[in-house]
Amino acid sequence: MVVKQDRIEIAAKKIGGAEAIFVTAGAGIGVDSGLPDFRGDEGFWKAYPPLAQLGLSFVEMANPRWFEEDPELAWGFYGHRLDLYRTTIPHPGFELIRRWVESKPGGGFVFTSNVDGQFQKAGFPEDCILECHGSLLHLQCSRPCSNRIWSSDGVDIEVDKSTFRANGDLPVCPSCHAVARPNVLLFGDGGWVPNRADEQEKRLRSWFESVRESRLVVIEIGAGTAVPTVRWQSEEVQNLAGATLVRINPRDFQGPPGTLSLAGGAVEVLESIERESNRPEDETE
Repeated sequence: MVVKQDRIEIAAKKIGGAEAIFVTAGAGIGVDSGLPDFRGDEGFWKAYPPLAQLGLSFVEMANPRWFEEDPELAWGFYGHRLDLYRTTIPHPGFELIRRWVESKPGGGFVFTSNVDGQFQKAGFPEDCILECHGSLLHLQCSRPCSNRIWSSDGVDIEVDKSTFRANGDLPVCPSCHAVARPNVLLFGDGGWVPNRADEQEKRLRSWFESVRESRLVVIEIGAGTAVPTVRWQSEEVQNLAGATLVRINPRDFQGPPGTLSLAGGAVEVLESIERESNRPEDETE
């Protein structure tokens, strides 16, 4: 049986010898920064007690119908998250990954289901990130009347923390003046404007083409099984490109044959890999 420390050593060698790095990330990467991952209804309701009183789960709340039926409730939820993401400082693990990526001749690319903009805040280039579920830092029309997407900079939602309902004026579409909504792919969403994510996907395909002959490592962090988009992407690259998959997760860390499964949180495991990378080769345990 390969113990965790052995897998850490192998991961450090694989990452050190990589020519390009593909970073894939789910909600779990943000936990060490203090962000909730909404794992199960209990975790969601702990973060938003008034929604527990209404009996609304995360799946039910993350539905575009609220922007039409009850926009104050919708923007209470998303306005609070927007403020949370703006004020959150990315944990040190982001910096470690960014330095590893910058050291590679083929660079790297990020594929994330997160909508919080933490990779951009941590210094990753905007043109090397694919946000497959969109971004809360960008808005669109809730109808939508067009494919227009714009920044949420300057949008400040006052939220009553006792009810998680928005007070005051809500953001509106500059074209038709209907209520605006985040440019985020919600559940049962037929109105998401995917143009921004589509452009990001084109850049990802171009990057893959540029590194297809390179030694590639996939570093997956905090991607669960409930919405397995990120895991599927990691495993597809592992299978098609022959890449090494390093899967970091405190619970759902197992993977296909050949996966380096590392049980633990993002900072714990990434810092362990960094320490191993810096350890002199002749040093013994």
